[in-house]
Amino acid sequence: MKPAIHDRLVRAGASRRELLKSVSGLGAMAALGTPLRSAFAQDDLRAAILKVPGVGMGQPTDADWQRVGEMCLGPIKQVVKEGEFQGVELAFMGLNNQNLHNFLFRGFLRPWEAYTGAKITWIDLAQADYNPRLQQAIATGTVDFDIVEMGAPFEGDVCGKGLASEMPDWVKQVVDMDDYVGYLKPPVGTWNGKTYRISIDGDCHNFNYRTDVFADAALAEQWKAAGNTTDWGVPRTWQQVQAVTKFLKGKQLSGQDLVGYLDAPKPWGGFGFYFLGSRATAYAKHPDDPAWLFDADTMRPRINNPAWVRAIQDVIDALPSEAPDQLSADPNTTAFQQFIAGTGSMVAWWGDVGSNVKTNDQSVIGDACGFDILPGSDDVYNSKTGTWEKLAGGPNYAPNMAYIGWGVYVMARVDSDEKKHKAAWSAAAHLGGKDLSLWAAAYPSGFQPYRKSHFNIPEWVDAGYDETFIASYLNSEANSYNHPNAAIEPRIPGIFQYYSVAEDELAKVFAGQFGAQDGADRIAAAWEKLTDQIGREQQLKLYRASLGL
Repeated sequence: MKPAIHDRLVRAGASRRELLKSVSGLGAMAALGTPLRSAFAQDDLRAAILKVPGVGMGQPTDADWQRVGEMCLGPIKQVVKEGEFQGVELAFMGLNNQNLHNFLFRGFLRPWEAYTGAKITWIDLAQADYNPRLQQAIATGTVDFDIVEMGAPFEGDVCGKGLASEMPDWVKQVVDMDDYVGYLKPPVGTWNGKTYRISIDGDCHNFNYRTDVFADAALAEQWKAAGNTTDWGVPRTWQQVQAVTKFLKGKQLSGQDLVGYLDAPKPWGGFGFYFLGSRATAYAKHPDDPAWLFDADTMRPRINNPAWVRAIQDVIDALPSEAPDQLSADPNTTAFQQFIAGTGSMVAWWGDVGSNVKTNDQSVIGDACGFDILPGSDDVYNSKTGTWEKLAGGPNYAPNMAYIGWGVYVMARVDSDEKKHKAAWSAAAHLGGKDLSLWAAAYPSGFQPYRKSHFNIPEWVDAGYDETFIASYLNSEANSYNHPNAAIEPRIPGIFQYYSVAEDELAKVFAGQFGAQDGADRIAAAWEKLTDQIGREQQLKLYRASLGL
């Protein structure tokens, strides 16, 4: 065994038995001509990085991020020479949400900087500031970054305007794009047949709930005494979520005041609209109709139809039973200051909750959290007939594929400089590497599972996750991605302009300035103006394409 490999295994905490196993394994690989990368990375390396710092060993630090970044640098070293990018300077724009995202990227890329000689400067944006900053750069033609962390919904704005660099073939091999879950494969990440995106995330909203609350015998008795005919348990529909939220007001568990569902009414730079969307999809996404945000024949908004109005009214009706001052809660508050810290029994969120309840120092519910796809609805609105329908198969489920995940994109402004072009793409490829992505999915990062290889439950169990817990979590993700009635987000120009307008109007509704229908009508009118400004014919064409029509 080479000293460098020995030292790496020792730093990762490998035992003497593991070292001996690695020695014999490496000898066998040499005899067979097997590449070191393929066998070592997929077995020993993946196990080793998941021990940094170890589930239950405290929240990862910058030292851990750097350590993992160095351990996963092998694929880049196969295509980049040491010091090859000496003198290159790159600007990276991304998120600083919850001190994750860009902060992890710094740690992951420090070993890359040390090896390649390149230097990175960072543009850190709060979630609420992200869309305005990106749109300003697009509108004014003043792109001042070489690499950007960006979601697929923005591809119409960026890739559609020729601002992104097309991915080289060697990058596709380094990041192993065949390992992506199905819904992240083309057309996602592409525009006009060209590939621009390295996926680092695979977003959908799932349902997170407190197992101790829904297994409590005293609450079950109180539920029955209140006249409910159904058994006490985890809600499976939004109608049940509403009933449970109202029931839990004033109840306690082990001396702690209970709260039911946690809504996120405060605007959040357009991203908060996803949380209303997760209440609405089961009402609005009919199994026989791929459209749910706009009409697929006219591009007219559906935001003011009875399905969306019901979702808005649900929030209005639930807020009095939720936590005090819930009106001031944005999504970060609901997940990280409330739910994992012990306030609230149910929350819809991206997969971050699942990876944080066991590994975030703020979490107090690591042993009392379960997961499922988003709740369904007893009936679903048929926009074609204008009627509510009860499906023969039972409740309608429509998981919200909210944001389609973060990706890393290289900007076209590097294309004229061959050295800078390769440097930018190698940095992006390092962040999107297969092994590093497993660590990011297992620990607090801002990213959730998005590769087929992420759903290997024994790998997570070996890392220290409880098998029942991790199976529940990963199944909620996989069953959302693969659901036949999943609500797919459109990749159309200006999508976050639509969302931001909606957030502003919804804030007025939730504050009591307008009723649900009036507020929805105001959003629809604003959306119509925006569609006409961007170009209805082109928007309709792109919207239909995003729905596979």
